[in-house]
Amino acid sequence: MDLRRATLVAILACCLVGSTAILAGFAVANGPSATERPAARAVANGESRPTELACPLRAGETNPPTTDTPTKPRIVGLYPNPTTDENVGEFVVLEIPPETRLENVTLTDGHTTATLPNETVSGRVALSTAPNGTKTLTDIPILGLKGHFQLANDGDDLRLRNATTTIDSVSYDRAPTAERWYRTDADGSDGGQWWPRDATCLSVSSAEVDEATAFVLPDAPVIPRETIRNADERLLLAGYTVTSDAIAADLVDAAERGVDVSVLLEASPVGGTPAATAGVLETLETGGVDVRVIGGEGARYRYHHPKYAVADDRVLVTSENWKPSGVGGESSRGWGVRLEDETLAADLATVFWADFEGWDTVSGDAYRANASFVDEDQGFSSDSGSEFPTTHEPMTVPVESAELLVAPDNADGRLRELLASAEDEILVVQPSIAADVSLLESTLEAARRGVDVKLLLGSTWYNADENERLAADLERVADREGLPLEVRLVEDTDRFEKIHAKGVVIDREVAIIGSANWNANSLENNREVLVALHGEQVANYYADVFESDWSDDTWPFPIGLSVAVVVALVAAAIIGRRYIRFGDQRESDYT
Repeated sequence: MDLRRATLVAILACCLVGSTAILAGFAVANGPSATERPAARAVANGESRPTELACPLRAGETNPPTTDTPTKPRIVGLYPNPTTDENVGEFVVLEIPPETRLENVTLTDGHTTATLPNETVSGRVALSTAPNGTKTLTDIPILGLKGHFQLANDGDDLRLRNATTTIDSVSYDRAPTAERWYRTDADGSDGGQWWPRDATCLSVSSAEVDEATAFVLPDAPVIPRETIRNADERLLLAGYTVTSDAIAADLVDAAERGVDVSVLLEASPVGGTPAATAGVLETLETGGVDVRVIGGEGARYRYHHPKYAVADDRVLVTSENWKPSGVGGESSRGWGVRLEDETLAADLATVFWADFEGWDTVSGDAYRANASFVDEDQGFSSDSGSEFPTTHEPMTVPVESAELLVAPDNADGRLRELLASAEDEILVVQPSIAADVSLLESTLEAARRGVDVKLLLGSTWYNADENERLAADLERVADREGLPLEVRLVEDTDRFEKIHAKGVVIDREVAIIGSANWNANSLENNREVLVALHGEQVANYYADVFESDWSDDTWPFPIGLSVAVVVALVAAAIIGRRYIRFGDQRESDYT
């Protein structure tokens, strides 16, 4: 036992002798279960999977789905709060039976009333008092309203009337910026669902895959660069931040040898855009790479947070950013995988182009001209090569099948399904975990079924205190209920600087790798990309990495003390540890 553990054990032993404190209940254990909470999205793809959080559209649609042929005009969509000045161009979507004459039809909120044109109409139309402004917001045919009418941003009740008879009515709550309301049932009684304008609505895609190249970082930075260097026809790279000069040079080299190269990154990362981004953007655009930056007011996603590449028919998905400390192998423990499959590559390319060509993107050159950049003063910042040993070599292993998961479209629901299927073991590695995230609830439910659960968390300056509190609470729940659940925080190690991986292994049969942090923002608001790999050999690769990190460089959290006492004891006992706090920013939510 080393000095730090010996000191901690001694202090804890002394405190336990006189401690009679009874710990209070934990919100995760006593709060509503995932099945008791209302679904965040309406089921859209026609399947009856009750645990899936789906969006209000079917895959590939840009308008609300038609569930039946209406017998009278009805309101099926609203766009009350566009990003235009004074909401110019806001509109209401009607679904109208074939060859319906809109005679004496009006739209009212009880205070003001507008009249529909006396025309014969079929199908879907958008009603607007400013048709020219609406043309920039939708491809639906537009009908101009006569009269004064305005959709309230804080919610309203709308009625469609024919003379003195109400044809249809809907109510909506506060309208988020740049989100559309979609009717999700026949009578509008459920209030509908909000969904960002032009955001994708994709179902889980899967394919039979023969093999995968499994790798982790910082051990194998050669895999991401090799993937880029071997591209022949197309290369699509998506990231949260892109600051690596080496990656930029590889992308330019690909463009110079005739590969079609496109790059998409986040406009407003937490803490500001790293200064190194400016030079990378200039290098890429000068080198013939098509670069766009996504974000801004009312953007489709809170953060564009995925880390993936499509190289010809190869798919690379990681938990790491395109920077030296990430894919460069200079700092973080990350998980990654490379697959070759035409179907998955095509599906991920669909995600890329939907995001790349959206209204909320700008060219890299335009972004660079107007953006403010900040210096990064933490971690490694050069492409000088890894300072850590290669403990886990990359391996090409058999795979039975692979699933492509994307957030916010389908990832949360599918991940909860996979966790619910666990019978023996769940291994989770995350920089941090939010106490109220649905995936943690699903994991606790698995533990209550007798599934052995291990949670491995980080202990970096921005998540140490938070993780210590969560660990103490979870350990208390496990002790009280007799659950087979353990939580550990990574200690100082000579094999990597910090935990940045976001991975799960279930029953040594399924491994999940991707960009999604276990917090509600990541799963409900961000663009995230993950893959679920089915097969014993590939799952065992990541399980072995997990167990190595769990056993060699972690410390179990003590059970039986209050959170405040435990945190104080840990701070006093671990010699040499320093946690530098920078305001309330939770970098772990977004890195």
